[in-house]
Amino acid sequence: MSFSCRVAGYGHSLPERILTNEELSELVDTSDDWIVERTGIRSRHIAGDADSSSSLGAAAAMNALRVANIDPSEIDLVIAATCTPDGMFPSTASRIQHQIGAECGAFDINAACNGFITAFSSAAQFIHARTANKVLVVGTEVLSRIVDWSDRGTCILFGDGAGAVVLEAGSDDGPGKVFPPFLGSDGGAGNLLYAWGPCASPSEGITEDAKIIMDGPAVFKYAVGAMADAVESALKNADKSPSDITICVPHQANERIIRALMERLGLPMEKAFTNVQSYGNTSSASIPIALSEANSDGRIKPGDLVLFVAFGGGLNWGAVLTEWG
Repeated sequence: MSFSCRVAGYGHSLPERILTNEELSELVDTSDDWIVERTGIRSRHIAGDADSSSSLGAAAAMNALRVANIDPSEIDLVIAATCTPDGMFPSTASRIQHQIGAECGAFDINAACNGFITAFSSAAQFIHARTANKVLVVGTEVLSRIVDWSDRGTCILFGDGAGAVVLEAGSDDGPGKVFPPFLGSDGGAGNLLYAWGPCASPSEGITEDAKIIMDGPAVFKYAVGAMADAVESALKNADKSPSDITICVPHQANERIIRALMERLGLPMEKAFTNVQSYGNTSSASIPIALSEANSDGRIKPGDLVLFVAFGGGLNWGAVLTEWG
């Protein structure tokens, strides 16, 4: 089962400042070699004082709209995926909707690093239900503001940025299809990767400056298995096999996780698009940023079967296949 729905536009936006591994080694006990060996990351972008999830998201959205040749007034819905919103409310999506000049509904989704897949899947369902024709999906994060810069196990991993796509309904016999997604979660294992928010119970002893906390080895082991299972389910939903996948655009968390996933799927690493070396883990922004770059590099062509797969805090994971149109 599938339905006609295509990515009509894509774009991304990054803060100007680049933080290299060499600079990080001046903050914590680490080195470029140590970071690259364990993660594949060489640098990441860091938000400036004037940057926010909404401002970065709006810039990415405008880039996607330009590629799609669509005016903001044509957008029927804005969905923003973020775990670092500008505030409790209004939603980051509403802020983006206003900044780009759209006149439509808007709401946020927080599924951490699986946020983009969750938002993309939700947008596709709105189109499938014929309640929207064009949906703007934005993944945007300023993770540097919730990173503990004294913890070398986490501060080396995360970066800031935004990516966006425009999803558009098509005719039944037109190009582009989105297949039913697979989404999973295990809230009972949420203690492996989490960040407390301002509304946490005082009994937990939470302070205002609580940061990202992660059990790296446990997350690595859980992530590879969960993502592989998600891909298997998404392939079953689409009546496809791993060999049908043209390109995998995975969540850019860690190069070792991506390599382990591709090995589990029996696919060559050449089929995975990676840019984690330049941006680190940008959570819900990582897949749309990678998708934007992969298209700009000519890696994706009409008719290609593209796989999105992610894993993140929650714990949350998911996979969705789309036939590029």
